[in-house]
Amino acid sequence: MRREWLETDYYAVLGVSKDASDKEVKKAYRRLARENHPDTNPDNSVTEARFKEVTEAYEVLGDSDTRKEYDHAREMGYFVGGPGGPQQHVTIEDLLGGAATSQGGAGFGDLFSGGGLGDLFRQAANQPRAGHDVNAEMELTFHESISGVVKQLTINGQLVKVKIPKGVSNNAKIRLKGKGSPGSNGGPNGDLYVTVHVPDHPLFGRRGRNLSITVPITYFEATLGADIDVPTLDGKVRLRIPAGTAPGRKFRVRGKGVETAKGTGDLMVTVEIAVPDDLSEDDRTLLEQLRDNRADDNPRSHLGV
Repeated sequence: MRREWLETDYYAVLGVSKDASDKEVKKAYRRLARENHPDTNPDNSVTEARFKEVTEAYEVLGDSDTRKEYDHAREMGYFVGGPGGPQQHVTIEDLLGGAATSQGGAGFGDLFSGGGLGDLFRQAANQPRAGHDVNAEMELTFHESISGVVKQLTINGQLVKVKIPKGVSNNAKIRLKGKGSPGSNGGPNGDLYVTVHVPDHPLFGRRGRNLSITVPITYFEATLGADIDVPTLDGKVRLRIPAGTAPGRKFRVRGKGVETAKGTGDLMVTVEIAVPDDLSEDDRTLLEQLRDNRADDNPRSHLGV
């Protein structure tokens, strides 16, 4: 049990109820972190302190196991003192050290002195304990997720550099060993797990290492064939559209997807027919002539109609 857990109501720090869902806790943390982040409030000691307080609260409540341990510690509540008399809130450390006393004046530590239970408790208390893992979140731009970037987070009141690898995907979790909460009695530090959030791109979709894009082509390009320009993440490429291409046909442009440590994906191009809505009278006349010339065509014949 940590003394600060008994002294600090982390739910109140985040402004949520004890029954708040994980989603509600995360939402409250993200809002408060944005409002009080040092980058948003430079040289502001008040918001900096508030940011550290909010971060500390989320390190406990944002991890389900740590949150259960915290709730249990808060619910146990060690009190000393007789009925009707003054009571004092103490911790396990107080009990073992004899800091708290009962009404009779005897230290609780005396109850465990002289070996036996006292030695067992002290041995357990002095064992090396690993620090808790810490969970954090980070917003990236689409470009940052593709090219990789080094960002900074404030964890336990300290700045931690987070190297984002190339091609990281939305909701990916990055582990930084030893960057979590410090251990005690010589135990190792916990790890830091950073979940990254990547917004959608206005042009490209993504599935694994592959990107996708829908490109409009004209009726004439689809019918007669053409070479068209297609955008990629790093410029444009020429794509050959064969004559008689149907709408919805997919083309693969190899090596123009997302580059990751495991390889580079492809760009999947889907073509659709762009139907003009601003025909001139001459255009309409020509199309009507073409229609009449191919009056026997029935693309629905296989449907029996």
